[in-house]
Order: sequence, then C-alpha cells, then structure tokens
Amino acid sequence: MSGGVVDVALLPAVLAREPVAMRSFIRSAKVVVEARIARTLVRSGRRHGDRDARQEVADIAQEVFLHLFDNDSAVLRSWDPHRGLSLANFIGLVSERDAVSILRSGRRSPWTDDPTDFALEHDLSDASTPSLHRVLHSREMLLKVVDRLREELSPRGFELFVRLYVDEATVDEVCAGFAMQADAVYAWRSRLAKRVRSLVDEIFPPDSTSDSLA
Repeated sequence: MSGGVVDVALLPAVLAREPVAMRSFIRSAKVVVEARIARTLVRSGRRHGDRDARQEVADIAQEVFLHLFDNDSAVLRSWDPHRGLSLANFIGLVSERDAVSILRSGRRSPWTDDPTDFALEHDLSDASTPSLHRVLHSREMLLKVVDRLREELSPRGFELFVRLYVDEATVDEVCAGFAMQADAVYAWRSRLAKRVRSLVDEIFPPDSTSDSLA
C-alpha cells in the first residue's frame, strides 16, 4: 500500500479499532493526508522554511487523523463509495477542509482542552504506559514532573494527567469522570506520555535516571 493507495478492505477492521489494521491504514492514508495539506498550505500563500513547512503539515495531519477517528470514527464511517469519491479522495477532501479551517482559526495550542495528537504508529492500548507509571513511582521524579506540568497544562489537562498517571485510572474511568470520548482520552494520554518522557530526560539525564530510581 504505497503511494497513498488506501486499502478499502482494511476499513471494517479499522472501524473495529483493530491495532494492526489501524497502523497499516494510517501509514497509507498519511501520504494522502499530508499531500493534501501541503497543497492547501501552498494555496494559502503561507511562507515557511522547509523544516517549518514539514512541521506544520505534520501538526495538521495529527488533527486530521484525530478528526477521522473521533466519536467512534464518525467521519470515516460517513464515507459512501456510491457518492463518487474513492476512500483516498474522501480522506483527501477531509484533510483539505480541516487544513483550511485550522488556518482560518489559528493553530491551537497542544495544551488546550481539545487535544490534537493521535498516536499514529502505536497501539491504542499504549503499551508504553506501564513503564511510564513505573518511572513516575520515583517520588523525586514524580514531584518535579508534576511541578512542570502544573505550569504548562490547562487546569483540565492537569486533572487528566493526575487521573491517568498519578491515580492510574483506566480510560473508561476517565471517560466517565470527564464526559469525554475514548479517542480524546487516548489522544491526551499519548501527548502526556510524550511530554512526561521529555521532561524526565530533561530533569534526569539518562546517566542519572538509574540513580534516581534506586
């Protein structure tokens, strides 16, 4: 499935949230999504260096994928092959519309209450989470990470961090407590996990981490 050819046969498994199918689907769809976003940026007259342009395309692509899979993949489920668009072209159209909307409204902060990250190449169960919990069981590390996150996150974002990584609540428990969809909670968990790891590396360099966990 190269060159942005989106395999329609994967769709039932994707809608059923099967991790292997989702990873394959996203890898192929990513080509279409990023190409359409890049074209939209060019049409908008945006001027960036190559590195900035690539980053902006990647950022918007994250939002597009979250949009596609949000609310039990409601947007993706709305594709109807009888309306004349292939699945790839449908995803491309969604990508262009989302890109235009984002450009008009302004880039959202990664720490607002509407998370924009989606774990493109990871199982939705986020297998790395248990090891992250283990690292945060170091009292010194946890306190320092908590202090930094309290400064960076919105109040709701910080509450989500506490529930997910301090209280170790399940996704279902967080969904119920915050009236959120599971996709949104997974998105927050993925983004928080990345930020926590970067803070751990920053506060406790690799050569000192083992000592701090002793």
